Amino acid sequence: MIEIDPQHLADRYMTQWTLADAAERRAAIERLWAEDGRHVLHPPTGIRQLAAELGFAHSTLEAHGYDAIEARVTRSYEQFVEKAGFTFRAHADAVRLDDVVKFDWQTVSAETGDVLGGGLVMLVLDDGGRIKTDYMFPGG
Repeated sequence: MIEIDPQHLADRYMTQWTLADAAERRAAIERLWAEDGRHVLHPPTGIRQLAAELGFAHSTLEAHGYDAIEARVTRSYEQFVEKAGFTFRAHADAVRLDDVVKFDWQTVSAETGDVLGGGLVMLVLDDGGRIKTDYMFPGG
């Protein structure tokens, strides 16, 4: 495993979610992620409750590979950054243990700087230091 500064990785990871230019966003994804990378989102409470009402004991949302991850990041950008006026940032607490990088993140009002939410991310890296699996827990 190559040496990686976990905070630098966390900052680059959060930046991908805020890039307005589609080409820059795709390039950032390809630099950060393994080609077969997997983003796994622990859904917000409302989605989990709806899934439970439909008889699903476990609900996770997943995106696999560059195209699906790009679609996920783009949709998040459109909904939260472009329309809602938020930005995202990594908290200065990133740590690495073997091939796992863990850090907290924040949703911030771009206008006021107020922290409006956030969560936890755990990134599992491949031998080249790219994201193999991303476990995202909003609201934590």
